[in-house]
Amino acid sequence: MITHLKGKLVEKNPTYVIIECGGVGYFVNISLHTFSKLEDVENIQLFTHLQVKEDSHTLFGFSERSEREIFRLLLSVSGIGSSTARTMLSSLSPIQIRDAIASGDVPSIQAIKGIGAKTAQRVILDLKDKVLKIYDIDEVSTISNNTNKEEALSALEVLGFARKQAEKAVDKVLSQDTSLSVEDIIKYTLKNL
Repeated sequence: MITHLKGKLVEKNPTYVIIECGGVGYFVNISLHTFSKLEDVENIQLFTHLQVKEDSHTLFGFSERSEREIFRLLLSVSGIGSSTARTMLSSLSPIQIRDAIASGDVPSIQAIKGIGAKTAQRVILDLKDKVLKIYDIDEVSTISNNTNKEEALSALEVLGFARKQAEKAVDKVLSQDTSLSVEDIIKYTLKNL
C-alpha cells in the first residue's frame, strides 16, 4: 500500500492534485481541508489512502495523518463511501468531525451536504466508542462544555457585551463548576459582569 507521496506539485485544484514522484505523475483526490493547508511550494508530502475496487484504483491524499485517520473511520460506516467521507472533510475539519462524533452532535454532522438524520446518527453510533478510545477522550462533557461555553459567549455578545470581557467572566464561572448548562453559565456570568 502507498502510505505517503513526496514529490513535485505539478497541478493543484480544490478537489485534486497531481504529484510527480520519480518521473511518475500521481492523480490524488483531496478534500478542501487539505487544499487549504497546501502551500504553493514546489515539493509537498501527502499522507495517502489507496482505495482498490474491481474497476479502479483511487488515491486520496491528506495534509495530516489525523485527517487520513478520520477518513478511514468514516469509510468503516455502512453507507459512507469515499466521496461522502471527502465531502465531510471538506465541510468540517477533522477535529470538528471528531468532536461532533465524540459528543453525539447529530446536527453538526447532519449540516453537511448529503448527510441526512439517519446517516448522521449511524456515524455517531458506529464511531463514538472508537473515537473516544483512539483519541483517549475520557469525558464527553469536556467537549460539550466547550460547546456550552461558545453558546454562552454568543448569547452574551448578542446582549451587547464585548467578547474578551465576556470570555474572562465565563472562564471564571467555569473554573468553579464545569458542569453548568448554557443558561446557568449566562446567569452566573451576568452576576460577575
